[in-house]
Amino acid sequence: MKESAGHSHPRPPRLRRLLVTFLGASFLPGPCVLASGEGKSDSQSSSNSSVRAQKVPVTIVDLQPFRQTSSVQFRAGSNEPGRAWLTNLNSSANCWYLLELQWPGVATKAIYHLENADPRSQRILLDSGSPDGLVIVKGNQRSVCGLWKSDSRDVLEAARRSGAPYAPLCGGTIYLRNPTKGRRTRIETVTDLLRDKVPGGETIVDIVRDTIFTDSYREMAKVLPGSEEAAAGGPLGTAGGPAPARLDPAQKDRLVEPANLGIRVQSAGSGKLTLGNWYPVRGIPGIYAGLVDARAVAPEILHSYTKVVAPLDSLEAGALVYLVAFDLAQFDLKFALGTEHPRLGWSEHMPDRMRDDSMPGPDGIDSAAPLILNGLINPRDAAQTVATFAGGFKRAHGAFMYGVLAYKNHSSHYGFIENGVTFSRLQPDLSTVCVLDDGGVELLTWTEGDNRLLQKIRYARQNGVPIITGFDASRNMSVPGPLVSRWGEGNWSGSEDRKLRTLRAGAALQQAGGRRFLIYAVFTSATPSAMARVFQAYRCLYAMHLDMNALEHTYMAVCRRQGTSLDVEYLIRGMRVVDKLTDGQYVPRFIGYADNRDFFYVLRKEGK
Repeated sequence: MKESAGHSHPRPPRLRRLLVTFLGASFLPGPCVLASGEGKSDSQSSSNSSVRAQKVPVTIVDLQPFRQTSSVQFRAGSNEPGRAWLTNLNSSANCWYLLELQWPGVATKAIYHLENADPRSQRILLDSGSPDGLVIVKGNQRSVCGLWKSDSRDVLEAARRSGAPYAPLCGGTIYLRNPTKGRRTRIETVTDLLRDKVPGGETIVDIVRDTIFTDSYREMAKVLPGSEEAAAGGPLGTAGGPAPARLDPAQKDRLVEPANLGIRVQSAGSGKLTLGNWYPVRGIPGIYAGLVDARAVAPEILHSYTKVVAPLDSLEAGALVYLVAFDLAQFDLKFALGTEHPRLGWSEHMPDRMRDDSMPGPDGIDSAAPLILNGLINPRDAAQTVATFAGGFKRAHGAFMYGVLAYKNHSSHYGFIENGVTFSRLQPDLSTVCVLDDGGVELLTWTEGDNRLLQKIRYARQNGVPIITGFDASRNMSVPGPLVSRWGEGNWSGSEDRKLRTLRAGAALQQAGGRRFLIYAVFTSATPSAMARVFQAYRCLYAMHLDMNALEHTYMAVCRRQGTSLDVEYLIRGMRVVDKLTDGQYVPRFIGYADNRDFFYVLRKEGK
């Protein structure tokens, strides 16, 4: 449990000794066509009348405003009637469906979560003229996949028993999503155990973080003599790339040894890098990497907006920042939930009086059932994925304990949407990554008026309040968020003494040369104020916080495919410890195996 500004709790020495003994090395860093005469909108169903009476959803299906349901009657092997229902959970997104089958003589329905393998050009529907299966429509082609014909009754159950996270059906045009166990690191296993099972466990986790992990990942830039790269004309191939950072003229030619940068870049022959510059990533056009620290930022930036940005101490000012930029003209962005996180119930990180015990969670649900969350990219997308990075806070900390946001909208729990399906509603005043139906990526502070965009949103993830809110052209400078230095009101988490300095990750948007770039940055030891200064230096239009405190929570990797092999490289070399090592090769999380945490993934656009 975090503390409000102006309050602190003593740290019992005996508790700390017992804690370290107990945890040991585990904590050490290292549109749907309705069947003729059969279809009926869910908004007309009796179950929805019940929902309106209760004023809360009953299941996550009731939470979906753009769903459409149709049904057909079919004949089973005994020639007795059965019924199939197909719900397109978002008719605009056209990706996720629920298939429900009521077999004769069976009391309960069989429910299957289906994923459309090609949502842009293929539709799945029921038709009373073809009652024995799903109708697949692609262009002028129409086929029937007889999933519940009398001689095919076991097809769905066989796919379920396979245990494959994505079991192909109907010639691979549809996937059956199956539950799987998402991998946890040792740190996550222990922290979830403490939070879920041990009274006061959150306080124990905070003590460990503030004592064992304080500055444990801080890395200072190793400055090298000379400026040979600057003399050679600067970094290679940056034409059409992101804009470099605005730095102090006395600092801009500093060469550093990228000892822990795990991504190979094109640089001048020495292999050394200049702070604040961008370098093309080898073999993956449109991705760039770079390094910087806050002490190199231009003085006019460091001296701006001093009423909202706190002064930087020497430790965070000199701590290295690793950055990657993606040209959004070449890449798409998607988001997926993990097998467990972020959860859907109430966060413990909220004032007790804001909790409504008549509901299991702020959106009226605490479970994604009957939907299946498998923490893994589907096979079609995986083949085009070039990078992945970790998402935001778990639900445990994804709400406000202090400030204005703590006392509105049930403490403003962070919202998220995957494949057009709302798992937790987007809340006003929160920083939000949005991906629209045309592939456009936006970072913005959500407002009530933005709800008009909901039918167009395919993916969204909220995480706290903004670090950068916009760009002031008159000052040629990014504008920091008003709560950057307000620990409790900003829900920044961090150390018990409110220094807030820790390993942190953030995302930002930059526009340069008529192109837009998504920037992902890992700060080896920083407060939100230091993050603001760095994002200001890169002239960002908007920036927000993501996760923090450990390499697995700030994980970022790029992937190169060479034939059937997959070469994985990490923004920070130490991040590879999260991945599985098989036959001497690292298998990346989110692509090669399921994970318990939510994440973003970057895919090359078709034809790019």
